[in-house]
Amino acid sequence: MDLPVMPPIAPMLAKPVAKIPADASYEPKWDGFRSIVFRDGDEVELGSRNEKPLTRYFPELVAAVRAELPPRCVIDGEIVIATAAGLDFEALQQRIHPADSRVRLLAEQTPSSFIAFDLLALGDEDYTVRPFSERRAALTGALSGAGTSIHLTPATTDQAVAQRWFEEFEGAGTDGLIAKPLTIAYQPDKRVMFKIKPERTADCVVAGYRVHKSGNDAIGSLLLGLYQDDGALASVGVIGAFPMAERKRLFQELQPLVTALENHPWNWAAHEAGERTPQKNAGSRWNAGKDLSFVALRPERVVEVRYDHMEGVRFRHTAQFNRWRPDREPRSCTYEQLERPIAFSLNDIVPGLV
Repeated sequence: MDLPVMPPIAPMLAKPVAKIPADASYEPKWDGFRSIVFRDGDEVELGSRNEKPLTRYFPELVAAVRAELPPRCVIDGEIVIATAAGLDFEALQQRIHPADSRVRLLAEQTPSSFIAFDLLALGDEDYTVRPFSERRAALTGALSGAGTSIHLTPATTDQAVAQRWFEEFEGAGTDGLIAKPLTIAYQPDKRVMFKIKPERTADCVVAGYRVHKSGNDAIGSLLLGLYQDDGALASVGVIGAFPMAERKRLFQELQPLVTALENHPWNWAAHEAGERTPQKNAGSRWNAGKDLSFVALRPERVVEVRYDHMEGVRFRHTAQFNRWRPDREPRSCTYEQLERPIAFSLNDIVPGLV
């Protein structure tokens, strides 16, 4: 491979802001795996956020890059799995699997797509030093012949249109907006763009905890639950950003609530496969050595958390602690309190994506 911009490269990043800034180019924030695609003829590499290749996990995209992108290019974007119900991040995570046979089976069952949103190189030209307005124009031209797997993200410089996208597109599974100043060069690993994400609150039941990696006298994370219509307590996510002193204080405070798993709603032995409960001795897909087993608590305490959006019945990202709610009855913490985005089709955002 011999390109003007060579792998590995850390992608350019965005910093969070509370509202949509003026005088920028706006585009949906896609909820997938960030990837920089390098193509030099038949040689293709899919880079990742941490600069490690994703190439082996997405064979169908390697084929699509060869078929749909210019012969020599470097393009920044997002790998997504699009369905009629929206973006499926859980299916995307399943692709990170050590068995090649499993990866290829999933590539056929749940094929991925690539959403392109920046251009780093084309032919012999290095575009990283050019302003984003020029990169966007060149990217639009470079993708004019793209097919069914490679797509150009929509973009607008109209702030009113961007506000409408922010409100509507979440219903298809996007994760807010990205705002790019029109004059910025491409700056790897620098937070020079802006991201605007929805933020909501929910009252959740604290039903367990995991100990901190520093030892068995501090809370690592609190496990959150919401009651379903059938009365079952579903596992919806975790909170864990506490100062160390608070982690130790919480550990002591929660000890009276510790209970045997046999008496707990998340007793895995009593549940059918596929139900949303934390698993015994579960491991992390991203860190094979990380123990995700938990200490069960009687579901008696309620906490208000901040979250951005849901993926199915769970918080898509780690929720943030807001305040304790001693005034709330745990059984009142149901899914009914959650704000549901208006359903929106991915094909209305990117025609032909699904």
